This record gives sequence, structure tokens and C-alpha cells, in this order.
Amino acid sequence: MNNEIEEELSESEELFERMSIIIDKGQDPLRIDKFLMARIEGATRNKIQQAIENDLVLVNDKAIKSNYKIKGGDKVVIFDTYNHETSEIIPQDIPLNIVYEDEELFIINKPVGMVAHPGSGNPDNTLINAAAFHLKKQLPELDDNTLPRYGLVHRIDKNTSGLMVMAKTKKAMTDLAKQFFDHTVHRRYVALVWGNFDEDEGTIVAHVGRHQRFRKLFTAYPEGDYGKDAVTHYKVLERFNYVTLVECRLETGRTHQIRVHMQYIGHPLFNDEFYGGDRIVKGTVYSKYKQFVDNCFSICSRQALHAKELGFIHPETKKEIIFDSDIPEDMQQVIDKWRKYSQFKNAEE
Repeated sequence: MNNEIEEELSESEELFERMSIIIDKGQDPLRIDKFLMARIEGATRNKIQQAIENDLVLVNDKAIKSNYKIKGGDKVVIFDTYNHETSEIIPQDIPLNIVYEDEELFIINKPVGMVAHPGSGNPDNTLINAAAFHLKKQLPELDDNTLPRYGLVHRIDKNTSGLMVMAKTKKAMTDLAKQFFDHTVHRRYVALVWGNFDEDEGTIVAHVGRHQRFRKLFTAYPEGDYGKDAVTHYKVLERFNYVTLVECRLETGRTHQIRVHMQYIGHPLFNDEFYGGDRIVKGTVYSKYKQFVDNCFSICSRQALHAKELGFIHPETKKEIIFDSDIPEDMQQVIDKWRKYSQFKNAEE
């Protein structure tokens, strides 16, 4: 049978993937667990049945049971939560700023410099290592290698601060993963960007994907010929002549999305070394102004981006909850300095 298969392995902040299968019209009725075992490499009946029990397998957008028999025309969607490359996660006693916690999940205000999960160049001392230690204290019966499999549903960049949610149960993991995938999670970021805007608000629509030459970077593909669809809504909060404080609301969550989209429209994030914000982009380069900008760079030695608000439907209560966090001190100091500088320049004029 030539069932149509579409895999969505997005390079994104959401750490899960989705496989869609359109069942061929000539397919004979067959139990879905047996069908998926034959279609998915490395799948076992136990894993498939667990996925079905956790509502990670949908048929025609509805949860089903293991004995469901597929038929021609069915659309099967399988969610697969993110698996870490490292075989072992070592719980480490690293302080976490937990702003909310219950039996299903906890919200963390991630500091600048903390990597979300182990990977190349960051084998430990990550958010996952800290979360594993935290959960292990509460649930000592959990296996170390099981903890990270259902804790992390999204991430923010190492040098971006702000709110993240982590699941404490498989049920919460599944529910939150779906919300992120369906783009129903409320995410509001605050960013300081170079330049002034002609308009007070707008929407950026351009695919985001890896740069064809520089693989560590991402870039915008406005024609949609590469990368994944990405939508960012922005609104001006305050203007400081040469830089602007904006809020960004993510409709999608691609890797470096805000940073790439802002660079694409000519407003790179302040001090973003990856995307051209770590130099004077606006303003005449003269000694006093350059000294002022360099001083700001030294205070906020990373891209000026903070994940300020995070909201979603609670997996258990089914009620919407929204969390807010203060802008961190390094970024706030720079905002204050630009505000005073702007007021001084306007008074001069």
C-alpha cells in the first residue's frame, strides 16, 4: 500500500515531532497497533500501545483505542516527544527559580546562560540536569533515564531569559506538547531592537530554517521555499530614537524565530552577536555615542530578549493559566540607560 506519510521534524523551540499518515483507499481493515508497528521503524507493540493510551495517536483528529481498525481514507497522526541524544541524564543540584508548581507541572524562570538540555558542548549543568534533581527528590522511584523523556516540552535560547514550563507526568507532557504543536500557547517576549519603526505594530510572516552556508545560524525564507512556516506579531512599547523596546507574540515557535524575524525586517536584537546586533546599527559612530553603546553592551552582554509571559490550558484543571516575569536586571539597566539617553537627545533638539 502506498500510504502517504508526512513527517514534521521541525527545527523549533517545541521539542517533539509529528508523523501524519493518510491511509490508502485500498487498505484492508487492520488493528492500528499492528499497522503502526509495520510502518514505524523500531516501534514495538508495547510502545505503540503506550502512545495510544497517552492519546499520542489520533485518527481523524480523535483519540482511539488499540483495537481500532484503520480503513481507507483515515488520517493517522502520531506525536513523538523529544528524546535526548545523551544516554544518561545526571541529576545535579543546580538552583532553579521555580515560580509555580503543582502535581502536574512546574514553571521556571530561566536565567541567562543556562542551556535547556544536554547536547554537543553542553553535556551537563543544564536545565534538564537541574530538573532531574528536583523531580528525583519528589519522586525517588523515577528512573534517571526516564525523567527527561517527559519533562521538557519547549526551550528558549541559552542567552535568552524567561519563563519555561516543564511537565511532571506523562499525561501533562502529552497535553502540553499538543498545545505547543497546535500553536495555542500564549508566549509574549520583550526585546530591545535596533532602529525605529514607522508603524506601532505589525506581523512578520517568513519561513525560518537553517542557513544554507552557515549551519549554526538560521535565516528567513520569505518565499517559503525552505524552512518551516513562522509568524511573529510585534508591538512597539517604547521608542528610544536609535533603539526600540518591542513585545513579540509567537504564533509559531521556530528556533531563533524572533531574532531571525527582527533581523529580516532590519531591526536586529540589541547585542545579538549571531544576527548583527552586536555593533552600532543606528546612529552616527562618534566617540561619546560609541562609548555609550559599548557600555550598554558590557551591561547586557547577550541578546536583549526575555520570555516575559507564558500561558496555556492546565492539563488537569482545563483552565487557562498565565504567568508573568520581571525583565532581568541586565536588560532593565540597558533599557533605563537608553530611556535617559533618548530624553537627553530629545531635549537637545
